[in-house]
Amino acid sequence: MFILASASPRRQELLQSMGCEFRVHVSHAEETMGDDLPPAELAMRNAKAKALAVAGEFPQSPVLGADTVVALEHHIYGKPKDAEDAKAMLRSFAGKTHEVITGIAFVRQGQVFQSTETTEVIFGEMTEAEIAAYVATGEPMDKAGAYAIQGGAECFIRGIRGSWSNVVGLPLYAVRELAGKAGIDLYGNHGKGSAVE
Repeated sequence: MFILASASPRRQELLQSMGCEFRVHVSHAEETMGDDLPPAELAMRNAKAKALAVAGEFPQSPVLGADTVVALEHHIYGKPKDAEDAKAMLRSFAGKTHEVITGIAFVRQGQVFQSTETTEVIFGEMTEAEIAAYVATGEPMDKAGAYAIQGGAECFIRGIRGSWSNVVGLPLYAVRELAGKAGIDLYGNHGKGSAVE
C-alpha cells in the first residue's frame, strides 16, 4: 500500500490497471511554473515537492508524487486558459514533434527516490476546422498541452517514441522500476511480480 499524491483521475486509472494497491491524498504543494528551468528539472522538482508534502503528513507510508510537462523547443505548455489558448497550443504542435516529460518521486521513510521519463509525440498537420471541432468537445481544457492521447486527439498523432502511459500522465514501467529501487510493494503483497520479495 502506498499513497498517490495526485488528484489526477488518469494517474489513478493507470495505477488501477496495474493492480496497484494505493490510496489518494492530494498534495497542496505549490507548483513551480515557467520556462526558467529545463522541462525535466521542472517536472522532477514539482513531483518531489508533491511527494514530500504528503509524506510530511503520513511519515509511515510510502508516497508517490508525479508531475507531467509538455514542451516544444524549450517552451512549456500548461493547461489552456480558454478555448483560444487551446487552439493556439494545438496549432503550435501541428506537423512537429514535442516532448512529454514526467517526473516521478517516491518518498519512503525520509528517503527520496526519483526519475524522469521523456516521450516524443509526433503530430501530423491539422486543419483549422479539425482543431476547432476538437476544442469544442471540451476535452483539451484540463490537459497540459490541450490534448488527450487516449481521447479524441489520437487521430492527430502520427506516432510516439517512448512510453504511451507517460503521455497519459504516468510512465508505468518507470514507476514499477523506481518502486523496486525504493523497496516499495505496489501490490499490497498479493500481486505477482511485486516490487518487494
